[in-house]
Amino acid sequence: MSSIIARLPTETINRIAAGEVVERPSSAIKELVENAIDAGARAIDIQAEMGGLSRIIIEDNGRGMSDIDLPLAVERHATSKLKPQADGTWDLLHIQTLGFRGEALPSMGSVARLNIISKPADQDAAYAIEVDGGRIAPLRPAAFSRPHGTRVELKDLFYATPARLKFMKTDRSENMAITEEVKRQAMAHEDVGFTLELDGKRQLRLFPEAAGFEGRLKRLAAILGDDFGRNSLLIDQGREGVRLTGYAGLPTFSRGNGQHQYLFVNGRPVRDKLLQGALRGAYADFLARDRHPMAVLYLDIDPQDLDVNVHPAKTEVRFRDPNLVRGLIIGALKHALASAGHRAATTIADQALSGLRPQIAPFQPSLDYQRPAYPSPTPQHLAYTLEAPHPNYMSAATAFMPPPAFMPSARVEADMVPHYGELAEAIADIDLSAVPQEVASQHPLGAARAQIHETYILAQTTDGLVIVDQHAAHERLVYEQMKTAMAQGHVARQSLLIPEIVDMEPADVSRLMTKQADLDVMGLAIEAFGPSSILVREIPALLGDCDVGALIRDLADDIAEHGQALALKERMAEICGNMACRNSVRAGRRLTGEEMNALLRQMEATPHSGQCNHGRPTYVELKLKDIEKLFGRR
Repeated sequence: MSSIIARLPTETINRIAAGEVVERPSSAIKELVENAIDAGARAIDIQAEMGGLSRIIIEDNGRGMSDIDLPLAVERHATSKLKPQADGTWDLLHIQTLGFRGEALPSMGSVARLNIISKPADQDAAYAIEVDGGRIAPLRPAAFSRPHGTRVELKDLFYATPARLKFMKTDRSENMAITEEVKRQAMAHEDVGFTLELDGKRQLRLFPEAAGFEGRLKRLAAILGDDFGRNSLLIDQGREGVRLTGYAGLPTFSRGNGQHQYLFVNGRPVRDKLLQGALRGAYADFLARDRHPMAVLYLDIDPQDLDVNVHPAKTEVRFRDPNLVRGLIIGALKHALASAGHRAATTIADQALSGLRPQIAPFQPSLDYQRPAYPSPTPQHLAYTLEAPHPNYMSAATAFMPPPAFMPSARVEADMVPHYGELAEAIADIDLSAVPQEVASQHPLGAARAQIHETYILAQTTDGLVIVDQHAAHERLVYEQMKTAMAQGHVARQSLLIPEIVDMEPADVSRLMTKQADLDVMGLAIEAFGPSSILVREIPALLGDCDVGALIRDLADDIAEHGQALALKERMAEICGNMACRNSVRAGRRLTGEEMNALLRQMEATPHSGQCNHGRPTYVELKLKDIEKLFGRR
């Protein structure tokens, strides 16, 4: 009887492996860059044409490979990054390099035309080897411009697997993916210089920076922009041999998607649900659900407590103690956010000031219009207007005419501001002693000077002014008071008249019971009712008439995925936020000077008061020098 099982040819095996290792051109660049970094390169030049499908060139100044190593480099599962131990075994639990599987180069050579030129420092000549669709050509001498290093050229990617080409996106999309991948590698290795050219145009040029926090921040600012450096918080915390460093953006410096979250484990860019969930949990109290923080976090952990051999692409990792890692991330981020106090993003003020610019009012006369006897506007008559999507500009005839009256809601410690016709007389009668005389220099948020539209507080600081949204600010203060009460165990409980029994899988019951003490602190009293049921006796009074069964099942899912009861925390946080919103000072309420200053002082003493419960800023600070520029004083 003939066998129905056949051994696959080596070329077919390599093409199957290439489907996992090299998914698209950016994947090939990732593998080649990591090889260069493992070889000790400190300068890596990258070129790509037509989205990387036509041609990819990566040249580095690493250690290089000799004429003996080059033929081995293109063989499957041949690597210099794993060494046998004294007993002859190969350790996969102590990986200290970015690559180790020995699959990248043979995978690329099986689906494209691969040419490698390399020269080690202790060898006079450089050698080249070519692999075309899996066929390896003989080794030959070649020219190499650097004293040592490697040059890899990859042409006609996926020409040997035409079906894969059908799944490639446009050149523009592939170029964007390449740029993003190079940025991630550059963030992970600030001491390595990178250049990137796409279709002959330079996209990136990053010089090597000194290793450490200062050099890393310079590299991040060069990639993410100077605003990130000005509006991010330093993270540096450790616990039980695990260290978390990096920078996290202020809550008011958030984005509409999660694409600006960069996570690295032992210098390796990863996309890990555990880390992303921890990041989301740390910002849960500060951002609305549709806003996402900016963060660049680096986790350093003993390789023996980490499994990177999960997927050939090596973007997924597994932790031996995921709860330790999650707790470290949440604790470190919350500590940094608390240390920021009432600080808000500087971009808020920048956006406000950029909307103000000199504007000459346009003049469009009609056919029967008679030009008034007004002088033509001169540069000295420029009117500052706030830009809007569809501005309603004033005509030239009315651009410089006085307004009919001041807004009645704008006041400076008075019940009503006089109409414009009475302004001259009112100015002479102003009693400056009625203005609050708090010294602005004594307080970061200054001293209250006015209330505008019964909604915004104007405060004078030493070098500028602050505009505070009274409702948003007080909402945050009330919310923080409620959170403090909950943290101290002052959670009102609601006993169920008839305890509710929730049927569940035995594994879910076991998970919930491991968190019984934590849930009890939050006001949820549960008991095991047999192997497959949970008995609920009490729930937090804040939840009111809720679906207890759905809540318990959500908690079980959260514990299974994240190791924490996020559903209850988020539900209670949302309710507290809504209650704080309803019970805070409303827009339209007039405040006395004492009330306004009391609100400012409480903001200064309360962490996270720079943003409301929905992630919006509670105040905008404008520096005096910027205001003076608007009026031509600088």
